[in-house]
Amino acid sequence: MTTEIATNHLIAVYAAYGTASIALTCFLARTLFRNGAVFLEDVFADNPRMASSVNHLLVVGFYLLNLGYAMITLKAGGGVVTASDAIETLAGKLGALLLALGAVHMLNLYVFHRIRRRGQLRMAPPPVKPQMQHGAATAHA
Repeated sequence: MTTEIATNHLIAVYAAYGTASIALTCFLARTLFRNGAVFLEDVFADNPRMASSVNHLLVVGFYLLNLGYAMITLKAGGGVVTASDAIETLAGKLGALLLALGAVHMLNLYVFHRIRRRGQLRMAPPPVKPQMQHGAATAHA
């Protein structure tokens, strides 16, 4: 009887965790896709197809990393006998998933920042040659 109760609690934990994992990953991926497009359009102003392509590739990578991590961490390590065990297990799994989603999200933002910065440096005007030398200015004074 105890094994049957534990199995029922685990099924509920697995179902809730799977649903929450997919929903959180989809929400963040859509947010990254929509808002990341602005950065990439700025970087690839001369090639909008490239901006769209890079954005899609980054989002696909985001899905693969996060959903892969969610599936790897699906299995519950300890016994889940009571409802409170199930809630604690679910909270621990979702907490770990949220930390991983946050880390990958920050990494993705860093990638966007680096790509944008590189594009801005490429489009910047060349440095201006100094008009006078410091030593020459003091010699004439």
